[in-house]
Parts: sequence; structure tokens; C-alpha cells
Amino acid sequence: MIDPQDLYRRYSTAVAGEPLPVALVDLDALDRNVDTLVAPVRRAGKTLRVASKSVRCAEILRRIAARGGDTIQGVMAFSPAEAGYLVDEGFSDVLVAYPTAQMEGAALIADANRRGARVAVVADAPEHLALLAAAAEKAGVRVPVIVDVDVSYRPLGDRLHVGVRRSPLRTPEAVVDLAEAARRSPHLTFAGLLAYEAHIAGVPDHSPLAPLLDGPKRALKRLARGPARAQRMEVRRALERRGIDVPLFNGGGTGSVAWSADDPALTEVAAGSGFLDSHLFDGFDGLALEPAAFFALQITRRPGPEFVTCQGGGFIASGAPGPDRQPIPYLPAGLRLVGLEGAGEVQTPLLVPEGARLDLGAPVFFRHAKAGELAEHFNAYLLVRRDGIETRALTYRGAGRCFA
Repeated sequence: MIDPQDLYRRYSTAVAGEPLPVALVDLDALDRNVDTLVAPVRRAGKTLRVASKSVRCAEILRRIAARGGDTIQGVMAFSPAEAGYLVDEGFSDVLVAYPTAQMEGAALIADANRRGARVAVVADAPEHLALLAAAAEKAGVRVPVIVDVDVSYRPLGDRLHVGVRRSPLRTPEAVVDLAEAARRSPHLTFAGLLAYEAHIAGVPDHSPLAPLLDGPKRALKRLARGPARAQRMEVRRALERRGIDVPLFNGGGTGSVAWSADDPALTEVAAGSGFLDSHLFDGFDGLALEPAAFFALQITRRPGPEFVTCQGGGFIASGAPGPDRQPIPYLPAGLRLVGLEGAGEVQTPLLVPEGARLDLGAPVFFRHAKAGELAEHFNAYLLVRRDGIETRALTYRGAGRCFA
């Protein structure tokens, strides 16, 4: 068990002399998180694809790949523009996990393949295929297509949908039809399937903000696992009966790595947020991760004996608005946000534990709710090893790239 006081001392020593705010990544914690996430995938004889949107820093992506060895295979990108940037940075196996509906995006994917990388992209509609085929023909390449399958939990059919609104493809027949269309195109290649169980991988088992929902959430996740696994196998077998090979079948996320690795239909598992362990992933059973990414704010005021106020800090995460989207103070231990203000654009007041005294200018270390989005607020991460800065790594923002 890491002593919070020692950790605060280490991080304070590392950022001493740095103008605050800064963002940092603890490389020792990052290494241990890589080991934790890779272990069940390696045992299952599969590979792990890193979701780059949850990292947004090419240097950290390279470090994850180096630590994970042969089990880490490829990157899962957010957009065609990001995929092109990753190819520029030397990544040669990229899966764009969201479709594009613009010719500009399709052209970027075709160009990345023309330059020698393998950049696949998901599709779930004939319009996606037509766009990709036109771009591929113009570039003189074949674009690998991954068919995206909806595995949301639908126990009552269209009357109840539990999961995210992604692909419209839910039946084996619909998936086979689109795969056949991709295979028939002279400019496309059917390269596999993606079936992400967001309602399992992204829903915590416990939440201090809504503890009464913990039991129902865990029960719903248990009910949803069987149908998701069965549906993925049904789709795979339907393709195989038509003589269509499935070279890649991606599923899973940080919150379901071990379960997804044991799914016989899948060839690879995705994970991203767990490497840096943002605080939304604190509530998952059986997921022994360590916080590895932080931002530090300076204390600029003491408005009362029980309060300190930090400058800035309003880095709110995407998703349905709520208290869980705010950053949380992490070190020193025991600090709490003030309910009426929260984390603000220009200031973040904090309640201080009884008997504690913090000096003006001292750092407070926060955790963001979502791992990758922290990188949108800083040009670089300080990569910390023990109590020193090993190096500085540009984020996408620091490299002059924005993939909104």
C-alpha cells in the first residue's frame, strides 16, 4: 500500500520549481497498470489494442507498447485525422473505431494506407462503404473495413435498449450483408468485426455518489454478459458459414478486460483509460489499477480556517452532466470539493481536513474523470519516475493537433 504522505512528498518534489498548473504521469504506476491490463489478455493468448483517445500522447503510447511487449498490438484511434497523425509518429497498425461520413476523412484513411501503414476503419452502413471505396479508388489502394456490431442489452427488443447508441447492425444477417458488400468492392477489404460492450466495460460496479444504484447496476451487467457473448459468437459463425474469414474481432474496454479476454469469439481486446486510471474507473470490481495521471494546481488563497482555494481547475469531463464528471482532489489526502462551487474556470475552493494546514503556493494534485481528456488542457506531461522528472512528453495539443 502506497503511503499518501510519501506520494505527496514525491510529487511535490518532482514539480518544485515548475509553474503551476502542470500535468504529470507517474511512470512507475503506468508500468504496473500495463502489467495488470496485459496479464489476462496474455493468459488468454490474445492481443490488446490501445485506445489512443484515452492517452492522447504519442510518447506514452510508445511506452505502453514497449512495456506490454508482443501482447500489445496496434492502436485504436478516434478519427481519421488522428490516425494520420499516429502514422506520422511511426504507428503502423491503426483501427479507427468510429465511422467517417465525410470524404475528407475517407481520403485521410486512404492516404495513410497508401503510405504503407495498415489503417482500418469501422463501418455500419452502405453509405460508409461507398465513401471509403471512392477515396480508396482515387488513392489507388484497398481500405480495410471493420464492420461495427451493436451488442447492447435488449431483453425486450426495441422497447428496452441498455447500452450506447452506436451501430444499427444487430442481427447476424445484417452484419453478413455489409461484410459481403465490403468484400465484393474492388477497393475495400473486409478486415473483421468490432463489438464493444460499453454497458459492461464502461459502467462501474460501485459509486460513492449513487450507492443505492450499485446493486441494480451489478445485476444488470451480469444479465447483459451472456447475451453479448452469445451474439458475438452468432455473428462470427454466420460469417464463417458464408465462407468469410474473420481475421480480427475486437471487443472490450478497461472495465471488462478480463471478461472480454475469455470470450472465444474475440481475437483482441481494447483498453485505454486503465493505463492512466482516471477516477471513473475506481469503482470496478477486480480491477486493481493505480492512479497514474494527475494535474497540479497552486493554492493561492485561504478564505477561511477550513478552506483553501486553488487557481483554475475546471476540467470537466464529457458525458451526461453530473458530479462524477468533475476532477477530484487526490493529494494531500482528505481534501474535498465545495458543493456550491465545484471545480471552477478560475478557482477551485477545497475543504481542508481538521488540523491540516496548507501553505500558499503549495501544490494540490487532482485526478481527471476521463483519462485522455486531461491531455486537452496541457501541452505536455511531466513523466515522473520516483520523485524526479524523467522527461517531458508532448500531448496531442502540445504537438499542435486537435482531433475534436
